[in-house]
Amino acid sequence: MPSAEATQRLLEQLEPVSEPEQTYRLQMLELCQTPAPFARHQFEPGHFTASAFILSPDRSALLLIYHAKLERWLQPGGHVEAGDPSLVEAAYREAMEECALERHELELLGNAPFDIDVHEIPARRDEPAHLHYDVRYLFRCTTTAAQAGDGVLDLAFVSLDRINERASDASVLRAARRLQTLGVPSHERRT
Repeated sequence: MPSAEATQRLLEQLEPVSEPEQTYRLQMLELCQTPAPFARHQFEPGHFTASAFILSPDRSALLLIYHAKLERWLQPGGHVEAGDPSLVEAAYREAMEECALERHELELLGNAPFDIDVHEIPARRDEPAHLHYDVRYLFRCTTTAAQAGDGVLDLAFVSLDRINERASDASVLRAARRLQTLGVPSHERRT
């Protein structure tokens, strides 16, 4: 499991690119001070999760999954597990599980999180509503042979200029706009 100290250092080095990201960063730094920031059973205030924004081989599209529980198009991602040594490793694992990809088919772009987001997860029968503090990494897939994996009803590479046509969430649309506006090559230099 990642350490709170290493995650705090990662967040302290992150340079927010927007006002919402600055707010999320501060909230995440506060979460690092809680008893179990990575434990999925910590509902107050919530817990860290990790996601993978995966570009197509030619970088023109984003791989989205249709999430079974949330019933919407999102990036692959989820809870941090005990065997994950870091948030980036949790993002790799989630991408491999949900998209039936091998690690060598995922190229990490940049050495820092691509995006951060704090969002509410609705209550379910066995869990109260709570917050996910999502740390997101950018990858390029070296194949187009991804397939729906664990908890995924469907997946598709969606052209960056058509993401808004999918029933997605605002944070995915925000990330897609960032990719379109900033361009991937300039983001790769972010530290």
